[in-house]
Amino acid sequence: MPVPEPRIKTTVVGSYPAPDWLVALPSAQALVDATRVVLDTQASAGIDLVCDGELYRFDPDHPETNGMIEYFVTRMGGVRTEIRFEEVLDYRAQPGMRFRAAPPGVVDGPLDSGSLDLPLACARAAGLTAKPLKFTLTGPHMLAKTLIDRHYGSTPELAMAIAEVLAAQVRHCEAAVIQVDEANLPGSPHEAEWAAAAMNRVLDAVPGTPAVHLCFGNYGGQTIQQGTWASLLGYLNALHVDHVVMECAHRPPEELAVFRELRPEIGLGLGVVDIKSTVVESADAVAGQIERAERLLGEGRVRYVHPDCGFWMLKRSVADAKIRALAAGRDLYEGRAGEAAAE
Repeated sequence: MPVPEPRIKTTVVGSYPAPDWLVALPSAQALVDATRVVLDTQASAGIDLVCDGELYRFDPDHPETNGMIEYFVTRMGGVRTEIRFEEVLDYRAQPGMRFRAAPPGVVDGPLDSGSLDLPLACARAAGLTAKPLKFTLTGPHMLAKTLIDRHYGSTPELAMAIAEVLAAQVRHCEAAVIQVDEANLPGSPHEAEWAAAAMNRVLDAVPGTPAVHLCFGNYGGQTIQQGTWASLLGYLNALHVDHVVMECAHRPPEELAVFRELRPEIGLGLGVVDIKSTVVESADAVAGQIERAERLLGEGRVRYVHPDCGFWMLKRSVADAKIRALAAGRDLYEGRAGEAAAE
């Protein structure tokens, strides 16, 4: 008999470490080959909803980054990337920007798509896998917070303008899931109302299944933002979203109870792999986290299990082992390991 579809799907959050051979000898063909490797690695490990590792943002001049900000804003019309010294000094004086030494750009005029082409990047990834694809992009709140605004006059208005550009892009993206990432908001919960309005402008344009990922940041294995999920519950419940993809493995265990108040229509994506640790989880540990969440929140509340965040800061060997542990733990919890072996 065929193995039944899993009740809880496995996925990844997005990024994957750029292969050394791509960094050493970058080319268009090497990028295609690397993307195929990333997708196949996930599929062979048992990931149900795969992602291109965000390699579509790969920059051979800056291979150590995953292009979470620059890829988007520097391609938009209305953004100047030649930044004056006095603008850099003003930027460094802003609160909450200590994770960057300089802005990616200055908004001098009305924003438009410019040369940004997310549908092409999405289609290229989709053409390299037979599995359902998740395509990811950075959200309007974080992008607005990193820019210097000389045109719109307020960060909420700038975020909405960015949201309009992103909405025009994702409207033409064909993927099973479009996931929008907001890594700065957890440290600024007082901005949740306008951040949700901008986010919903993007989500409403998604032709497939919309999702939102939030975490407390990860750079060099460090948490960047301080805060709690409880302070963002209103934001989560305001989203026009199918499911949320949440950092949970690296968070205090007692915080999980907050998600009892998540609107029942919103599915929960549960982080069960800690990407801020190089220790590889066991299948038993992953299964135990799922069991605890379902016992606390109720069966059927967890729709996806995944890492807390992207893998780009880890070595490939560690990332691959964590991906395998994720799938093995889900299978163990659902009793699928024996079924798959029998098949």
